[in-house]
Amino acid sequence: MKKTLFLTLSLLGCLYTGFSSQAQVFIVDTGSIFNQDSIDTQRIKVQYEMTYLQDTVSENAKPSQETLMLEIGKQYSKCYSYNFYVRDSLLIADAKAGASKETMLQHATAIGNPRISYQIFKHYPAGKVTTLDRLATTNFLCEEKEEMPEWTLLPDTATLLSYSCQKATCRFKGRNYIAWYTLEIPVSEGPWKLFGLPGLIIKVEDDKKHYTFRCTGIEQCKTPKPILINLKGREKVSRSNLNKMYERMAKDPMSFIASTAPNVKVSVTDEHGNPMKSFSIPYNPIELSE
Repeated sequence: MKKTLFLTLSLLGCLYTGFSSQAQVFIVDTGSIFNQDSIDTQRIKVQYEMTYLQDTVSENAKPSQETLMLEIGKQYSKCYSYNFYVRDSLLIADAKAGASKETMLQHATAIGNPRISYQIFKHYPAGKVTTLDRLATTNFLCEEKEEMPEWTLLPDTATLLSYSCQKATCRFKGRNYIAWYTLEIPVSEGPWKLFGLPGLIIKVEDDKKHYTFRCTGIEQCKTPKPILINLKGREKVSRSNLNKMYERMAKDPMSFIASTAPNVKVSVTDEHGNPMKSFSIPYNPIELSE
């Protein structure tokens, strides 16, 4: 059943878009778009098609898809939703052209809501992973110790995207992964928090096929482009507390927004326009407890 969410907030610099029952609530924060700092220069940009299953209960549930971008620099890497990149680029162009907030909201809505709201910076700062995310009206910063998966290298080979690949497996963050990497691109990187192999990860999925990442494009960056991050105005949170907030949001989005953003008015209707008092979102996080 489709739900439509409308938010009203007296906060300058923010635009609000709707969401479906298969996604989180996303808010376009123009402040976070413009106030970014460069931490590295892109050497390689990789595109992945991410397929994931949120609803593991319903027999008719279909996987969701999202395009992810991985920017690889000399020291750091950044993984994020391509839809965010497109939307941010459009909003920056709108702002420079002096467009109204109504026009910017229309453009953001036309592009659609990214299902993946986080940005992951591996090795930043040294020895750590930094995750930036936004829930309701709060920008969060989660800094945790970097953990490199303990890979088992296997003799199996395959050709993916015309690259000669080798197989590896690991158990990481509660899931068993099968990966294919190529020595032809000797960078120890991959999507999400996965890295540590002697070559770029071209494909990786967990053994239940709940999460799959397939490389769909690789670009060698000949023109210097920055890897950007915005750490300003963010609330620091531990990984355990951030996970708890994800769970609370999925269990009852309306209650979560009411408790964390009391100045936001929320109205939810079903496909027939009838008001809804509460609902939940299917929740199958990529990180599981061991």
